[in-house]
Amino acid sequence: MNARNQVAIVTGASRGIGRAIALALSEAGFRIVVNYRSRDAEARELIEKISASGVEARAFKADVGFPEEAAKLVQATLEAFGQVDVLVNNAGISRTGVRLGEFPLRDWEEMLRVNLSGPFYLIQAVLPPMRERRSGHIINLSSNVTQRFPAGYGPYTITKAGLEALTRILAKEEGPNGIRVNAIAPGPIATEMLAQSLAVMGPERAEAFIKSVPLQRTGRPEEIASVVRFLISDAASYITGQVIYVNGGGPGG
Repeated sequence: MNARNQVAIVTGASRGIGRAIALALSEAGFRIVVNYRSRDAEARELIEKISASGVEARAFKADVGFPEEAAKLVQATLEAFGQVDVLVNNAGISRTGVRLGEFPLRDWEEMLRVNLSGPFYLIQAVLPPMRERRSGHIINLSSNVTQRFPAGYGPYTITKAGLEALTRILAKEEGPNGIRVNAIAPGPIATEMLAQSLAVMGPERAEAFIKSVPLQRTGRPEEIASVVRFLISDAASYITGQVIYVNGGGPGG
C-alpha cells in the first residue's frame, strides 16, 4: 500500500479503537485527521505523537451526528489537505442493560444520531471528492452484536445492523466509481465501552462472557486497526460490501 500523501479521516479517534486506527494509518504513511467530540487533551496527545513520527496530522472537534458538523469536518479536511482517500466511521456510543420497552426516547434518538446518522452524513460529504478522483475507501465500525442480538443491547444492535445494511448497499452503488466500502464488526475489545458493558453484567456474568470467546480473551484495539489497514490496501482490492467479524471466534453469551 503506497499511502504517501493520502489522507484518512478517523472519527472518534481520541481513544480506544479509533486511536489505534489513527496510529496504524499514520505508521502506513497516511496524513491523519483525528476527529473527536469532547476529549481535547487526548486528541492533542495523539496529534503530538503522530506528528513526532514525521506524519502530518490535524485534530478537528465535531459531533458528527449533526449534519452541519459532519460537513464542516470534511470541508476542513479538504482545505487542509486537498483530498480525502479514507473515511473510517468509528465514532459511536452505547447504553446497555436497558430493555427496549423501557429505553428512554432521548437516548434512543441520540444513539441513532451518533451511530447511524453520523456515518451517513459523513459519507454524503466525502462521496463527491472521492467520485471525482474515482478512488476511495470507507470503513464502518459495526459490532459482533449483529450476530448475537443480545437482550439489553437493543438500540445499539439496531444501529449497527443498520450500519451494515448501509455498507452493503453503498458498496454496490459506489463500486463503479472506484470506491470500496466495508465494515468491521469487533467482538469484545479492551476499551472503555467494553469495561462499561462488563460492569453492567457484574463480575460472574462478565467472566463467563469472556470465557465464551473461543480464543479465551478480549481483543486489542490494535487488532482492529490491522484489519482496517488490510481492507484499504491493494491486497484487498477485490473486497467490498463485506462485514468482517474480528471477534476471537464469537462470544457465545
